[in-house]
Amino acid sequence: MIRWLTAFLGIVLAFSAAGVAQAASPSHGQRTINVIELFTSQGCSSCPTADALLHAYAQQPDIIALSLPVDYWDYLGWKDTLASPKFTNRQRAYAEARGDGRVYTPQVVVNGLVHTLGSRKSDIDRALAETAERLKNDRVDLVATHNGKTISIEVGAIPPTSRMTGGTIWLAVVQPSVDVEIKRGENRGKTVNYVNVVRDLTAVGMWSHKPTSIDLQEAAVLQQEGQRCAVLLQEGTAGPIVAAAWVVGPTN
Repeated sequence: MIRWLTAFLGIVLAFSAAGVAQAASPSHGQRTINVIELFTSQGCSSCPTADALLHAYAQQPDIIALSLPVDYWDYLGWKDTLASPKFTNRQRAYAEARGDGRVYTPQVVVNGLVHTLGSRKSDIDRALAETAERLKNDRVDLVATHNGKTISIEVGAIPPTSRMTGGTIWLAVVQPSVDVEIKRGENRGKTVNYVNVVRDLTAVGMWSHKPTSIDLQEAAVLQQEGQRCAVLLQEGTAGPIVAAAWVVGPTN
């Protein structure tokens, strides 16, 4: 796991006031990326349908589709092998921020704003359209690249049409595909393939409406071979996601 101490003392190479002031703003006109977060569990009998649907969204170039396994169904007889209390806390933070208290699986949160049943495609598509309209004046440019040694993140300035004042820059470490044979619980006997499984989600910086640059040591971030990273810019810690990008390199 990436800890706050290592994140800011070990892997952050450049995140100073001077660096923020001089950071180049990414070019305007880049593709708008929407974010789908699926809160799922190996112990939930309704989840495999949503897990399969997430595969389809993960193929769309304008969507970052992430699987965040939660741990609160472990008591049913099968301990989720991918779950993290960090993801459970994120789901609850969303419910608190929305004010509805709704926490369930499979639950999708779209662009940090709207939740819906993760197996219902029509509702997810509706949430994508709704949140895209709500966020059209708040979108911020974000570019994330790597060269094999360093992950470089560049966040642009707040647009003049936006009401935002700042936010959190999250780094998600993602395993693109994981097969799990479930031996007990509600899904006993099934082998489920999970796509874009988040293995860690860490706040690596704060954004205060000005162009911002962050450099991270790639070796300190990635935990296993084959992993990739996504960067999210979110108002507060559980508000709307106004920018997102996969970290891309020379071969992407």
